[in-house]
Amino acid sequence: MAGIGRALGVALVGLNGYLVEVEADIGQTLPSFVLLGLPDSALSEARERIRSAAKNSGLPLSRRKLTVNLIPASLPKRGTGFDLAIAVASLAAAEDLRPPAGVVFLAELGLDGQLRPVRGVLPAVMAAVRAGRPDVVVAAANAQEASLVPGVRVHAYESLGQLALELGADPKAVSVPPEHDTGRTEAARQPVPVPLAAPDLRDVAGQPEARTAIEVAAAGGHHIMLVGPPGAGKTMLAERLPGILPDLDDEAAMEVTAIHSLSGIPGTGSDLIRRPPFESPHHTASAPAIIGGGSGIPRPGAASRAHRGVLFLDEAPEYERRVLDSLRQPLESGELVIHRAAGAAAYPARFQLVLAANPCPCGQGSGKGLDCTCTAQSKRRYFGRISGPLLDRVDIQLPVNRLSAVDFGAGTTGEATAVVAPRVLEARRRQLDRLGPYGLETNAQVPGRLLRGQLRLDPGATRLLDRAMANNTLTARGFDRVLRLT
Repeated sequence: MAGIGRALGVALVGLNGYLVEVEADIGQTLPSFVLLGLPDSALSEARERIRSAAKNSGLPLSRRKLTVNLIPASLPKRGTGFDLAIAVASLAAAEDLRPPAGVVFLAELGLDGQLRPVRGVLPAVMAAVRAGRPDVVVAAANAQEASLVPGVRVHAYESLGQLALELGADPKAVSVPPEHDTGRTEAARQPVPVPLAAPDLRDVAGQPEARTAIEVAAAGGHHIMLVGPPGAGKTMLAERLPGILPDLDDEAAMEVTAIHSLSGIPGTGSDLIRRPPFESPHHTASAPAIIGGGSGIPRPGAASRAHRGVLFLDEAPEYERRVLDSLRQPLESGELVIHRAAGAAAYPARFQLVLAANPCPCGQGSGKGLDCTCTAQSKRRYFGRISGPLLDRVDIQLPVNRLSAVDFGAGTTGEATAVVAPRVLEARRRQLDRLGPYGLETNAQVPGRLLRGQLRLDPGATRLLDRAMANNTLTARGFDRVLRLT
């Protein structure tokens, strides 16, 4: 007599994963498929996918009422990653399969019974291993990504039929897709992008002060704003900042790779991402595109995809003010918590912010500004879009002057990335030695209480800052910002 079939899946809320027990029960009434436990629309459609996949695998579902419950029922669940767990539990309820206890199933089902890859396999597998469930079944296309998690035992299959044979199904009944069709998932057919060579600092002509500022920002993890006319090299400098940053350690690489996996970025999953990411959203991007959001459980935005890397906002005053101000929280905490009606999601967002702006709306207001056509009011309105509290969080604010004909025509180049990067790495090591006892890594993370306490400079060195504070020309946050750079 048929009983209750059980299997395990993982629900992702942000980067946090929670084990979900899938129960299936076969009733005595007319055929139907009832799915309970807060499924979203994509998950609700699993009923038809699973029914077709099971039939085409030679294991049709029961013709009686099938009730599937996802526990805990109060936890929102989304996506197609529950397809395989629901199918296994349903077939186990009909005693067609005998799945072992404690195995986690993560895959989408095609109508022909093939297992297709899903987004967010890496954080889902991490959650399963943390919960003491190291045995994970995934689609073959997700096997390499899943194996990145230490301690996991990955079981990869191409089709439901192949898995069914391993779980005790009748070999005479099971249908396995032909060999030439095996594993031809959409993700497997997509070409993996070839990474381009990282931009080199050698390409930047002149601008010695700006180059030094970029190096200091990289060494100390500081946020930076570059203000200058079009063509001065602001974008070139920003694009070369990730190249001089140190490689990510294991913990940071796992975090970054998990975010990119959840975002569905092509090419993610072959290996851990070791280089700091670089995100440069267009100035027309909305708040959800940069901060994260969307319907249902919020998805990560550009700020989270830039975690442990660089978020570059070119033409910063052209962004909506509320979009810019929404970055204030992650700049302080290194985390984004996004609340929606369907639930809240937390994503790490510890990035270096690089802002670039023209000196005025027409861009010609630098130097003597003889060609500038902007009024004083339009200039105030232009920079007024970047609020004072946001600028207070940017440690380095530097004017970038237009290149002279002599500098540009001389053809001289500055130091290459390969020369600057070792200096940045050595500076990071020294900061870690000094700040490690306080649980910090870079100068940009040092709080004011340490700057004015155990790490306080000699009173003579801060005399000018004290005077500026007394004259109300420098805020307390600005005071700390200068100390971080000394």
